[in-house]
Amino acid sequence: MIVFDTHWESTFEHIVTSHERRQGHFTSHELPRGMSAIPYDIRGTRASRARSHTRRKGATTSGSLPCDDPYLPIFYGTINIWTYLGDPATAWISVAVNQTCTTEDFLLFGELIGTAIAGLDRRVVLLASGGMTHRFFRFRELRQHEASDPSRNVISPEAWAADRHVLDMLQKGDHAGRDRLDARIPQTRARGEVRALPDDGGRDRRLAMPGAREPFSDYEASVGTGQAHVWFERPGDGWTGKGAAA
Repeated sequence: MIVFDTHWESTFEHIVTSHERRQGHFTSHELPRGMSAIPYDIRGTRASRARSHTRRKGATTSGSLPCDDPYLPIFYGTINIWTYLGDPATAWISVAVNQTCTTEDFLLFGELIGTAIAGLDRRVVLLASGGMTHRFFRFRELRQHEASDPSRNVISPEAWAADRHVLDMLQKGDHAGRDRLDARIPQTRARGEVRALPDDGGRDRRLAMPGAREPFSDYEASVGTGQAHVWFERPGDGWTGKGAAA
């Protein structure tokens, strides 16, 4: 399992965990009353370092940094998923979301990961851990919106509609439409028009994922944000990776 953990940000490299094992107890710095002293014992695997600089098709990436430091923090974007899907026989790797990368950097990083996977004799699942609409209700309203019903607990009807539109594009494999939507984010933010943004604010873990397919859960709310699980089927042999921002 390779987890692209939205709540883990990096700056200089794509950081990849490289521990043989991670274990301990996790308490969320954001919500300790909801996630406190959760035990984890995660089997890992050694990650190999990408070349320090890789240039292809005009894109540049600063490479990846495999890190096995025993004090490297772990984040709930990994712990939440591992709690439900963890298997002692399965190795897990977490990947940081780099806050300085461009779309081209993410695409190239995804391509490098795909190349690495192709050389393995094991099955690999990529998990992008984050949210869709990501605006919280204000502090004084927050506790009134902890239920999962999106009709009253997503930040606005417009945000709920935008998320449904994105999910529809993902199911249809309309990556070009998703690209156009992402491309508007910087301009609309500058004009104050953005009412719904993905959890990573445009730093797109989706760009490292292959083709889209089907919902894996109901769409639901969480104090203003939109949440859903979507399965992305393995691309066919003719897939080139172009326009695959799913």
